[in-house]
Amino acid sequence: MSQSLPPGHRFHELGDLLEAYAYADFTFSDSADVPGPALSAYLRTAARDPARATTAIRQIDDLLSVGLFSEEIADEVELLPHIRPPMGSTVEDCLRVVRDHLHRFLQEPTLVPQANPQSSWEWNQRFPSLSQLLGAYFHRDFSDIYASREEALDEYVSEAEPQDRVQAVQEIGELLGMVSSDQELRAATTALGLDLLPPQGMSLRKWLESIRRKITAG
Repeated sequence: MSQSLPPGHRFHELGDLLEAYAYADFTFSDSADVPGPALSAYLRTAARDPARATTAIRQIDDLLSVGLFSEEIADEVELLPHIRPPMGSTVEDCLRVVRDHLHRFLQEPTLVPQANPQSSWEWNQRFPSLSQLLGAYFHRDFSDIYASREEALDEYVSEAEPQDRVQAVQEIGELLGMVSSDQELRAATTALGLDLLPPQGMSLRKWLESIRRKITAG
């Protein structure tokens, strides 16, 4: 999957929205009345920060007013995830449907039912600092870089910005409170980039709790 576009990019929020579709088979699957899985994930994410939906609408309007195939925005559009419209529709048609759903959400936020994240995209949006910790320090090539889990965590504590450490601690607590079963926790942490088993004799929940204590202690 492509990386998020920087905030200064003309269509940065639209890029994030389209990334949700990239994690859902690169296909627009929304009807006029019901958002599909990707848009539903984005709406749940936007419910925590409605300004994102406002920005997405503005950027969709910008793109549609200039024209998807305009030379003026060709370089910016090339960087966006390319999502397939269903047969008989165009990308522009699909973006208008998306815009309508975003507008309805902003008018009536309670229409969006809350649920645990349903995709890797949504998990990473929900827990960005924990994703950075797990994906950057406990990935599949971990053993090529670190001699132990403790060494990796020590490096994170020494290198991460204070606000990122504070947020990671908060996110670990939120994640542990959000999922009840070991199976759900394993699925969530895998989506967040964890490629290691916990230390021998320790459950994943207990390991995350120990990581939280270590980061808190600094």
